[in-house]
Amino acid sequence: MAFQGSLKELPLPDIIQLVSVSGKTGKFTLTRDNDRGYIFLKNGQMVHATVGDLTGEEAIYSLAIWNQGDFQFNPGEEADRQTITKSNTNLLMEAARRLDEWRVLSKKIPSVELVPELLTRENRHEQITLNPQEWMIITRVDGRRSIIDIGHTLNMSSFDVAKILYGMVTSELVALKKKRERDEENSDLIDLAARIRAIAEEFIGDSARKTIEKHFLQALDGIMGGAGETAVDAMIVEFEKTASLLRGLAVTEQLRSRISEVRDQASGVGPQASEWSA
Repeated sequence: MAFQGSLKELPLPDIIQLVSVSGKTGKFTLTRDNDRGYIFLKNGQMVHATVGDLTGEEAIYSLAIWNQGDFQFNPGEEADRQTITKSNTNLLMEAARRLDEWRVLSKKIPSVELVPELLTRENRHEQITLNPQEWMIITRVDGRRSIIDIGHTLNMSSFDVAKILYGMVTSELVALKKKRERDEENSDLIDLAARIRAIAEEFIGDSARKTIEKHFLQALDGIMGGAGETAVDAMIVEFEKTASLLRGLAVTEQLRSRISEVRDQASGVGPQASEWSA
């Protein structure tokens, strides 16, 4: 029987502890807006986790600081690999420590969805010294990338990026702002890509879950990198190839037709649009 709820009501370390004491095997699925993470347990022990480009322990720590979203535990689902060797106790202690640290960071950095930008002040005369980690972050600050995006480019967790940014925000070298309107367009494309991924999972099946997820993540990277609908088109082509290989021509045509319907609805030219105009 599935166990589900809200991360706002119950932090991840507490959730894991509740399930692990019973020695269960299964998979946690955690969702937050367009983000999705997975944690696999075997006989109550965490053995594999993934979120974005992170796997193993770092994925656990990244998921542990989510303060909103939903979780669901499906018993019986096993991981196909092991990326975690530490005990639950050690992992949860570190996760709890990071959660406490995040509560401090969040006073200056309330969300990793915010976009850092450099502050310039004409009357600033003091010398500024940055350590190597700060320089690494500064080179990625362009006024467009969010903290999450910067983490992706550096293969770092958003938590670690936020820790480095914290001092620069406090000293007023960096300011944080909400994403611009162009990012709202990206958000629409990400939503479209997620809907198309769900269609691919429906028509192609669980046997291609890894392949579907890989091309979906590549599409997200392309969208955030400015490729726009081209990134979505490339993802669809790969889904059609996979469907043709695994399910045959008839299923591929059904997949193509369903995706076309969803794209028409998203662009406002589908049946819903005609109903409104009638």
